[in-house]
Order: sequence, then structure tokens, then C-alpha cells
Amino acid sequence: MTEFIQSHEPAMRLGFFFGILATMALWEILAPRRKLSLPKAARWANNLAIVFLNSFLLRFIFPLGAVGVALLAYENEWGVLNQFYIPDAAALVVSVMVLDLAIYLQHVMFHAIPVLWRLHRVHHADLDFDVATGARFHPIEIILSMVIKFAVILVLGPPVLAVIIFEILLSTASMFNHSNVRMPRSLDRLLRSMIVTPDMHRVHHSILDHETNSNFGFNLSWWDRLLDTYRDQPEHGHQKMTIGIREFRQPRQTERLWGMLTIPFAGKVTGYAINRRWNSSK
Repeated sequence: MTEFIQSHEPAMRLGFFFGILATMALWEILAPRRKLSLPKAARWANNLAIVFLNSFLLRFIFPLGAVGVALLAYENEWGVLNQFYIPDAAALVVSVMVLDLAIYLQHVMFHAIPVLWRLHRVHHADLDFDVATGARFHPIEIILSMVIKFAVILVLGPPVLAVIIFEILLSTASMFNHSNVRMPRSLDRLLRSMIVTPDMHRVHHSILDHETNSNFGFNLSWWDRLLDTYRDQPEHGHQKMTIGIREFRQPRQTERLWGMLTIPFAGKVTGYAINRRWNSSK
């Protein structure tokens, strides 16, 4: 079974990507949470353009991918989990949770270190918040993220199946929790006890610094609660909150491919973004 999944992993990931993209896009049409401020067609065209650019670069630079690195670690018995006998199910669960925690910590790091925040601003500079925002990242950030992921895999030594599952979860969860969808408050409360919901993550895309520097989780919602970065709701409410970054408000820069690619090299970062999260009460 694992060998079948491994051999079909690229097709599975692609299928899940387009499947969740189509599902959430339809949900956004039927039950939008907020009214968008910009025409969707142009935004989507440019956001998806950077997705395809990133996919091409990753395939060219890292042909093995995360699954290939996990297989390499397994064959050479590298990593902590490969040094002990651990039941397959336990190794699977532990690996997915540790990888998810690593992504949380990486996300915090990209807010805390100025040069990394420059890269991550591309994701936050989107003036609207919908499913297309979930895959919008600067190519250099994507490359650095992949290197960090490789390092975690080599140190941890997770099962190959765990890495496949995590890679699928990471992309689908990102599109789900960036979606501009309305759901009953009771359902949101139930889901966010386990996973990051759109209402929970939307707070993270607020123009207000103390809201931007909260709710860093991508999949499991536990890390924000355990590590004191959780914020329940935006102080101005979901309908009135402003999405984006204060320094970048012109669509020609924030919503066009060339503009997105140049954001890391524009302006100054005068202080650590994360240092401003304590300026307001939770």
C-alpha cells in the first residue's frame, strides 16, 4: 500500500490541490464570509502564476522532494525515529505532529527575523483573503522552507507515508484556512478545537501588528494555544477588519506577479514584526 501511494504521490498531491481549490472556490461563491475589495480574476491569475513558478523551481532545484529525502533517511537509518523500534501507527502520528510543529515554528521565525519577514510579506500583502492567498509565497521563501523541511526530516527520520500525508495536509489545510467562506459559529468552534479554521487564520492577515503576529498555525490549532500566540477574534470584527500590510496598499504591486516578486526588496523593515504583538490585549 505504501509503495503504491509513494509511486503515485505527485498525482495524488496534484489531485488534492485542485480538488480542494475547486471545492473552496465554490464554497466562497455560495457562502462568502467577506466582500472582496478587488476583482477576483486578476488576483487569481497572478496568485496562481506565482504558484506555478514556485512549482517549477522546486521540481528543478529539488527533484527528490520531501518524500525522496524521507526515503533516503529511511534507507540510511538517519533520524531519531530510525534509531528505535516504534509501532508504525505511533511513528506516523508522532511524525505528522512534529512536522506540523516545525511548520508553526518556521512561520514564527519568518515573522521574527527581519530578512525573512521581507520574504513573507509577499504572502501577507494580498489585499484580499481567499483560497488563492493560501498558496501565494515568494519563490525564495518556498526554497528556504523546503530546505528547512528537509533538515527536519533528516533529523526526525519519519516514515515515508507520514511525509506524504503531511505534504497533502499542508497544502490542503493552507487553502482551507485561507478561504473566504462562511460557516456556522458552532461549527467553527468545534473545528478550531483541533484544526485552524478560516476565521481563526484570517486574524493573522489583519493589518494590525498585534493580530498579524498571532494564530501562526497552518493545520493543528493546538500550537497557538499552547505557546500563547492564539487570538480568538479580530478586534474590529471579520467584516470590518483590514486585510494586508500597512506599507503595501497599491494593487499594481501587491496583486501583480512582478510586483509580488519585488516586495522583499522594497522599503525598510524597521523592527522585528513579532515584537509588536504585545501592543494590544488579546
